[in-house]
Amino acid sequence: MIEIVDADGRMVEREVQTFEHGDGAASKGRYRHFMLKEIHEQPAVIAQTLEGRLSERGVLVKSFGVEAEALFSKAKQIHIIACGTSYHAGMVARYWLERYAGIPTQVEVASEYRYRRVVVPEGTLFVTLSQSGETADTLAALRFAKGSGYLGSLAICNVPGSSLVRESDLTLMTHAGPEIGVASTKAFTTQLTALMLFTLALGRQRGMDEDQQASIVTALRGLSALVSRVLALDPAIERLSVDFAEKQHALFLGRGAHFPIALEGALKLKEISYIHAEAYPAGELKHGPLALVDSEMPVISVAPNDELLDKLKSNLQEVRARGGELYVFADEQVAIDPGEGIKVLHLPHVDEALAPILYTLPLQLLSYHVAVLKGTDVDQPRNLAKSVTVE
Repeated sequence: MIEIVDADGRMVEREVQTFEHGDGAASKGRYRHFMLKEIHEQPAVIAQTLEGRLSERGVLVKSFGVEAEALFSKAKQIHIIACGTSYHAGMVARYWLERYAGIPTQVEVASEYRYRRVVVPEGTLFVTLSQSGETADTLAALRFAKGSGYLGSLAICNVPGSSLVRESDLTLMTHAGPEIGVASTKAFTTQLTALMLFTLALGRQRGMDEDQQASIVTALRGLSALVSRVLALDPAIERLSVDFAEKQHALFLGRGAHFPIALEGALKLKEISYIHAEAYPAGELKHGPLALVDSEMPVISVAPNDELLDKLKSNLQEVRARGGELYVFADEQVAIDPGEGIKVLHLPHVDEALAPILYTLPLQLLSYHVAVLKGTDVDQPRNLAKSVTVE
């Protein structure tokens, strides 16, 4: 018999919750590692994130909770707090929220936010992102925010019944299912998917063009199929990974909403392969990191077909002029050809709004295959824990 007591030692009753994912969720199945399994689950879990939340031309705001309509209509600013991979998702969301919903957005690391004096503008909605819902710094930030004058709080999370979900005014579950590998993969892409739903829900309240909203909704419906097409490039990405096995450093580049994707790519490579990796906005090359570029520093870039493409091409030419070895993941409609010192892998064309989700996938696979070649513990990298529940 199990007895549960509260913080004061009093006996309490808790509703029994049944694990809904089945025995297979805790098994690697046909995959060598949980991380690889979870990478290949992304088409299915992205579909689950979207399930029941889209109307014909928009997003069902009630998916966020019964008070969502009222809170969203009053929101004048967004403040996103998260850690690690979730922080990168929040950084992408800032580009989306300001571009499509026209709402000012701040994104901050929870461990910094909770230890500074915060000025909260009137009408600010507090948003937390977490896979586990038990991340210590994110939870502490939410509890601090409750007395700081925010309009309300929204948690985007993967674990029902977690502390973050219970203590937030609104919630949106990502439905990614159990993620066992320490390096987050499917939790990240489902967070991004959920954040696009959030962007569209706020955009509806703030006069976003209806045709533009409908176009993104259509793209969301086709996203899982595109993810499957990218995952089919796995053998080609595995061949690229051989070039990294003996490297000590790597540099990731991106522009716009793809700078956070470069950050996420660098994080994945460092945490499971132990190769030192960092990421920069491509336009910042001349402000320091170009000094690092030589034939022993592979430079990885994502090149979606967007308004910053020509700027990015210029940045890539700067790398080649210094003898850097380039690895470019480019839209199939982008004219970047392979050549000496340049390896290019083309991805299927995707709506510009959703490109950050798609371009995450090859970086996950690259990191995975490099780690396997180096013989590291892919699912449980040294010194790291899946859920950071202490400071």
